[in-house]
Amino acid sequence: MMKKMNRNVGFLILLIGLVACSAKSVKNSEEKGMESVSIEVPSFDADSAYAYVERQVAFGYRIPNTPAHRATADYLASELARHGAAVEVQSGTVTAYDGTELAIRNIIGSFSPEKKNRILLFAHWDSRPYADNDPDQSKHRTPIAGADDGASGVGVLLEIARQIGKNLPNAGVDIAFFDAEDYGAPYWSHSNDEDTWALGSQYWGRKPHKQGYRARFGILLDMVGGAGAQFRRELFSKYYASGIVEQVWSTAKRLGYGNYFIEEDGSYVNDDHIYINRYGIPSIDIIPCYRDTGFPAYWHTVGDTMENIDPLTLKAVGQTVLTVVYEE
Repeated sequence: MMKKMNRNVGFLILLIGLVACSAKSVKNSEEKGMESVSIEVPSFDADSAYAYVERQVAFGYRIPNTPAHRATADYLASELARHGAAVEVQSGTVTAYDGTELAIRNIIGSFSPEKKNRILLFAHWDSRPYADNDPDQSKHRTPIAGADDGASGVGVLLEIARQIGKNLPNAGVDIAFFDAEDYGAPYWSHSNDEDTWALGSQYWGRKPHKQGYRARFGILLDMVGGAGAQFRRELFSKYYASGIVEQVWSTAKRLGYGNYFIEEDGSYVNDDHIYINRYGIPSIDIIPCYRDTGFPAYWHTVGDTMENIDPLTLKAVGQTVLTVVYEE
């Protein structure tokens, strides 16, 4: 993800100009006439999610215009279909910060596509071509494995897709894997254009997979697998969708994951959710953003490998999001 905390937010907020939206938490049953239908929340399998993360990393660097990138896209689409989703692969071309034309694929899997009440869950699936935050400057032009930065969010969502495929929730669910989020301008380009990041979600915002697509809210998962991760309330999320933030954080606390979902404000993070919010879907970002210390030490380094991935963190995030979905 673009992994850039924005401390100069006033101008951005004025440009965005959307009203923060609130969501009402719904109890674990739905009234249908005189009947009350109980919905059982599935148990999120952290080992399965971990295996999904590991499988993505095994493909190699997931950089647009490479064979590993194409192979990973095929795998992600086939897994969503295997779990019963109606899958659409949105292929397109975007221009990178340096003029490179990138062949991208946004992969969207829809469960119960006929339902109007929908939830959008999303993550980016590409990996960064530069380890430009590595302590060793000689590695700055080396690609990163992106085990946490990219693969962890996708791994959690694939496990959520597996559970949804076995037991559909009341709401329709769309799971989107956005491409080219992490191809943003490195420091040596001397570019401050934040729109060089999140190219896949920008593309989707211009050309959604379904004309007039709507969802009640969206949840972005980014870097959600790190050992000991702590998720503070990202501030663009609070601006756009304070009610969803409260719903997710209160659900995590109720489930016993308050040591992961911290009741503190984090920072402003420019990420895929910005462009989904601009499209008009109130969306939040679950991401370990620390107001003072930034992102985890392995962020955008060659150290973003499977050694950092903890099934306990995957479980905390996955079970929380599953519960929010099934209680909707």
